[in-house]
Amino acid sequence: MQTPAKRRLAILVADYLTVNVGWLGFNVIRYFTLPYLAGNNLLNFLCYPSLLIEQVCVPLFVLLLYAVSGIYNRSTSIYRSRVDETVNAAVVAFVAMIAVYFAVLVNDNIPERLASYELMASLWLCLFVPTAVVRLILTTRSNNFSRRLGNGLRTVVVGATDVTAGKIAKIMASSPKTGLSVTACLNCDEEPAPASIGGVPVTATADALESCRSLNAQAVIVLPADRSPRHTGELLNRLYGLDVPIFVTPDALSLMAVRPRLNSVVAEPIVDITNANLSPVAMNLKRIGDVVCSALALVVLSPVLAAIALAVKLDSRGPVLYRQKRIGYHKKPFRIIKFRTMVTDAETEGPALSVTDDPRVTRVGRVLRKYRLDELPQFWNVLTGDMSLVGPRPEREYFIQRIIERVPSYSLIHQVRPGITSWGMVKYGYASNVDEMIERLAYDLLYIENLSLGVDLKILFHTIRTVAGGKGL
Repeated sequence: MQTPAKRRLAILVADYLTVNVGWLGFNVIRYFTLPYLAGNNLLNFLCYPSLLIEQVCVPLFVLLLYAVSGIYNRSTSIYRSRVDETVNAAVVAFVAMIAVYFAVLVNDNIPERLASYELMASLWLCLFVPTAVVRLILTTRSNNFSRRLGNGLRTVVVGATDVTAGKIAKIMASSPKTGLSVTACLNCDEEPAPASIGGVPVTATADALESCRSLNAQAVIVLPADRSPRHTGELLNRLYGLDVPIFVTPDALSLMAVRPRLNSVVAEPIVDITNANLSPVAMNLKRIGDVVCSALALVVLSPVLAAIALAVKLDSRGPVLYRQKRIGYHKKPFRIIKFRTMVTDAETEGPALSVTDDPRVTRVGRVLRKYRLDELPQFWNVLTGDMSLVGPRPEREYFIQRIIERVPSYSLIHQVRPGITSWGMVKYGYASNVDEMIERLAYDLLYIENLSLGVDLKILFHTIRTVAGGKGL
């Protein structure tokens, strides 16, 4: 069975080979276009040390541009749009043409401006045409293969009952358009259900998560049936731990008061809730910005980090850094790192949020929390990929369970990496109880609905103002 990962690998290898061929072909055109090269032998020209270096570096550079464009990003479908892939090849080839021309070709002795334009057009065609043609062939063959019955992603439907049987049948009929091949149906509610739907048996289970794992599901579709929003939210929160695409029908999202974003207008409508509504290129630029900024911050702020560490150590007994298990992107747990601001053994009676004038907070801790300096070590969490500079604040599983009981849409927080700062932190600040966490959550859900690089920059700007004004508490 072909998987999205294999598809991405095939496209990457094909792109590397076609870009190499395209660059080699351009150098042949370059040889015959520039008169001052006429006295040289073509083979000798192609074997110039500088051209051999270019033959290695230029394809790698173009591949880097393709990676940034998002063409190799993880996909929730085995289908690829031939139009999208062709447009992607055209745009990246144009950007590469401009960059390569001014980095490599600008020093060529080009006698006429017209010849310069001709070389630029030739370079664009050489970088675009081979890649676009090979992609078209690969994508067409792959899509045709995937349309055959049973060649889609192994998909488990959760919520199979007599009420949802008709909807499941429509989803199965849409398999050639969605790439989701339903291989199992689960009934988790002890409601009446048929023995099978469309030839797929219906299995009763009390643990959808473990059942999906045992079935090696590559995708999951959750149908709400008569579930309450709370039940649906709890189920989605558990299923996020599978780290596979999770789809719901628009009526399920309406129960959670979230605006649906449909993937297709021709198939039975289902909504992917494992990825935020952000373009692949924007997502990659956000991650690149996270890596660059966090690395620079750790280097530039190293004297400040050292001074704070010394102050924490001298102020009270205990470790300098405080590590705590939090739930992050796609429900993956990680250890968040902060400067310790409380006394050791501050939670001997169980998880407890900090409150105003909390006696557990140390003298240095109060200053650190006021200016949010205790969060600085989290630049390491950003660098390693557990967090982002901007995103909903990560919480502990203990509090997540209590929030979901009242706000099922909290599950959607796991669509993005948690952040050092967030819209909720800027507008609301620290929360001292679950009620306040829920109030802050409204801003974080709005952030996910309006996610963009521009919004991130605004949040960072307001965070700097908040920190500079000492309004962290």
